[in-house]
Amino acid sequence: MRASIVMEAEGMKSAVRSSFWVVAVAVTAIAGCSLPPGSAEEPRAPATAREVADPDAAREFPAAAAVDYQLGGAYPPPAGFGVVVRDSTVQPAPGVYNICYVSGFQTQPAERELWLRDRRDMVLFGDDGLPVVDEEWPDELIVDTSTADKRRRLTEIEDRTIKSCSAAGFDAVEIDNLDSYSRSDGALTAEDNLAFAAELARVAHGAGLLIGQKNAAELSSRAKEQAGFDFAVAEECLQYDECADYTAVYDDRVIGIEYTDTLAEPPAETCARPDRLKATVIRDRQLVAIGDEGYFYFQC
Repeated sequence: MRASIVMEAEGMKSAVRSSFWVVAVAVTAIAGCSLPPGSAEEPRAPATAREVADPDAAREFPAAAAVDYQLGGAYPPPAGFGVVVRDSTVQPAPGVYNICYVSGFQTQPAERELWLRDRRDMVLFGDDGLPVVDEEWPDELIVDTSTADKRRRLTEIEDRTIKSCSAAGFDAVEIDNLDSYSRSDGALTAEDNLAFAAELARVAHGAGLLIGQKNAAELSSRAKEQAGFDFAVAEECLQYDECADYTAVYDDRVIGIEYTDTLAEPPAETCARPDRLKATVIRDRQLVAIGDEGYFYFQC
């Protein structure tokens, strides 16, 4: 899932959104889970939300802690939650472990024209002369990681974002779209993206942050050993039967995100599955903020 995406409302009107969605609060109460409180943003910490003895080293990742995935808008996390994921453009939440979302291998929709105008040679183009995009998210351009020089220059751009996450007080970064090579029509390889990921890991670790792999379950072992990822964020690993691929490498240092529009059963039943990740949250596909139309949240 990418930050700052607004999908059409009808995208949420799939058959699996049966009547149990409208009783989500009741189901949550039965399951003993909690929904986030009101939508007003909490007061920002005076300096940093990160609490580390050594400013050059990130805190230990809180494996299996309750997590809130807030890419579509920040709001106060519920009491007792240990991890919050937010976009790099907002502030971290005080008192919890904060993960900063970075698009990484694709561009943000709002920056499309910037990349085509000022960074055109770092955008991947197809044989038809058009930029290669993520078909599911066509406003996102795939960046060209095919050469060492381009990877170096891309790293210089992401360096600023990653270091801004550290300065704001985040504890870790989540790098999205490691699997963009699979959408490149063969122009990019897993090796290209892993080489770029290794550069991003170097920057993150140098800034005192842990770094998380996003998706690409098939690369998990190499992502950890070659690129230096410390944990993983897995979208819909239950749907694609990939959860064990992550835990075999990262143990419980994996956050699972499942989406309402692809669930085959009510959330409580999903949470009862023995193959789910310990830290699993069910959210609406758009990841909208609490109070917005379409908002859904269920913590396993």
